[in-house]
Amino acid sequence: MSGFRRIDLPSPNHGPRAAGTRVELLVLHYTGMPGAAEALARLCDPAAQVSAHYTVDEDGTIYAHVPEERRAWHAGRSSWRGSDDVNSRSVGIEIVNPGHEFGYRPFPAVQMAAVAELCRDVILRHGIAAADVLGHSDVAPARKEDPGELFDWPGLAAQGIGLWPTPSQADEGPFSDAEVAALLGRYGYDPAEPLALPAFQRHFHPSGLTGKSEAETVRRLRALLRMTGR
Repeated sequence: MSGFRRIDLPSPNHGPRAAGTRVELLVLHYTGMPGAAEALARLCDPAAQVSAHYTVDEDGTIYAHVPEERRAWHAGRSSWRGSDDVNSRSVGIEIVNPGHEFGYRPFPAVQMAAVAELCRDVILRHGIAAADVLGHSDVAPARKEDPGELFDWPGLAAQGIGLWPTPSQADEGPFSDAEVAALLGRYGYDPAEPLALPAFQRHFHPSGLTGKSEAETVRRLRALLRMTGR
């Protein structure tokens, strides 16, 4: 790691990864608390029973909480690509931001630069596919909104971290709600979850966050499936 201060701040909240699993997902969160101090205290409080592998503060400082070979407790009830134990399959990164409850705001450039550096390091170490760099809302759409519609997913994708859809004429055409649910399932979302569509929009089409099937959302979804071959 280079360029940003790193502080070891161990959390007791972790356990072994499930047998036969490997790290194949990277899940990004916002802390959703008034400030960094409260978030860091909670992530290290044994009574809270939550943790993440890392936290990135607004000034770019990176706090390391749980060794990557261990299962941190960050995703909760969640699912991706048909598997429910997201914690055993992932590295979790918390990003300091008050979130929707305490005054959601854009993420500072220096913080995003530190997030990008940390993500690149994790991705390279574990061979995580671009399509498996996710938000907490992607894996738990019924419960979570983070890191939210202000998060700079396009900027990360431009650096090779995650994907951003680039629709083409091949992605045009009529659609139905049933087809959209099936396409969401092919990408990795739980197709039976009604809030999967707004979760997709929050990540990949934030200016169209309506929760309804519409042409541009479908174009972007089809583009991602074409880009990934799923």
